[in-house]
Amino acid sequence: MNDGREQAVRRAVRSIRENFGEPLTIDDLARAAMFSKFHFTRVFQQVTGVSPGRFLSAIRLQEAKRLLLSTTLSVTEISNRVGYTSVGTFSSRFKSSVGLCPSTYRQVGGVASRIPTEERRPGSHRVALRGEISSPQVPGQRTIFVGLFPDAIPQGRPVRCRVLHHPQPFVLEDVPQGSWHLLAQSVTGGREEYIDDLPPFVAAYGPITVRPGVSMAPVRLRLRPMRDLDPPVLLALLDARRTALQATAG
Repeated sequence: MNDGREQAVRRAVRSIRENFGEPLTIDDLARAAMFSKFHFTRVFQQVTGVSPGRFLSAIRLQEAKRLLLSTTLSVTEISNRVGYTSVGTFSSRFKSSVGLCPSTYRQVGGVASRIPTEERRPGSHRVALRGEISSPQVPGQRTIFVGLFPDAIPQGRPVRCRVLHHPQPFVLEDVPQGSWHLLAQSVTGGREEYIDDLPPFVAAYGPITVRPGVSMAPVRLRLRPMRDLDPPVLLALLDARRTALQATAG
């Protein structure tokens, strides 16, 4: 990656993280990066894997998750604080990205009882995706969530997912045809990144294209500490990890 491009994107990401509550535009972010708007959008996508607008939205929702669990602010107040002018729009985007509506997310302490995946539709070509996850030695017991998503942000409903006890081979069964991103996250004790003393570890691979009659080569993922250029993980995973581990143990 060109260091000049990465530094430019870092300036834009810093502006997003410092000013997400403001009505930021692509022009604002391009100025922060010191690039033209057209050039900036293309470079930002190359460096982060998502558009500037998607990255901004993800940062806003990540902060909303934190505020819901760590403050007594109302949903309306949180919506305004993270840059939304409509609480209805905020609540809709939060639920579609995190998997729970804001009030429910707060009530259950950021815990999802399960992770719904795409419903199986008969008649379409499907394959098994095999892979292996490796990780540097890090302190603390870590569970690993691995899932297939339509794009590079772990949000909404994964196509398929697994929870692993430790870095190991895995299989995602019955993957439908299409183009998918394989994303993994590991945190100490299954805790969210803004609660944890240690940073989450992440890995990404894709896009992976599933076509009729084409076998899938095994995928290798190596976890690494999350960087400021990585889009945040929005999906509520905590209890889903525990539930999957209990089901595996049973």
